[in-house]
Amino acid sequence: MPAIFQRRPWLLAAAVAATLALGACSGFTERTRGALAAVTPYKVEVVQGNFVSKEQVAALKPGMSRQQVREILGTSLLNDVFHSNRWDYVFTIRRQGVDPQERHLTVFFNGELLDRFEGDEMPSEEEFVATLDTRKKSGKVPTLEASEDELKKYAPKDGDKKADADKASPSASLPPLPAAYPPLEAAH
Repeated sequence: MPAIFQRRPWLLAAAVAATLALGACSGFTERTRGALAAVTPYKVEVVQGNFVSKEQVAALKPGMSRQQVREILGTSLLNDVFHSNRWDYVFTIRRQGVDPQERHLTVFFNGELLDRFEGDEMPSEEEFVATLDTRKKSGKVPTLEASEDELKKYAPKDGDKKADADKASPSASLPPLPAAYPPLEAAH
């Protein structure tokens, strides 16, 4: 046995424990791996850029000023110093269990006026919101109507009507309101 282990027996114990722990790592079976794959950590939804809808793109008209374009689309995500007549609008969203979405729109200016724009086909606001709703749909919506017979079960009884009338008119026991209120500030 090496001299270092004779002087420090705890070091030998630590080495044996480390060896056993590393050996245990290779002991995963397919069943264990399947169970570990089923337990996934929560992944944060990542949204970057400007969402541009079909309605916003339809509002763009050649000849608009930069300010008008900014009011419709918002501030662009990318402003290139070397291409000052070009604004790029990029939108990405990454969500757990859903394919990542990425959309591009490029706006070109001639001086201070909108010349043209090009990019991906943009969804309408309604279509985009529909893609965000990942809740599982239950097939049947419950009816929210009550028949006359069901409503009669909850109708107040004669003794309850008098108590409800007393509760409904609390102003009968309060003094009347004054005709005029004093001024908020003293007159000078």
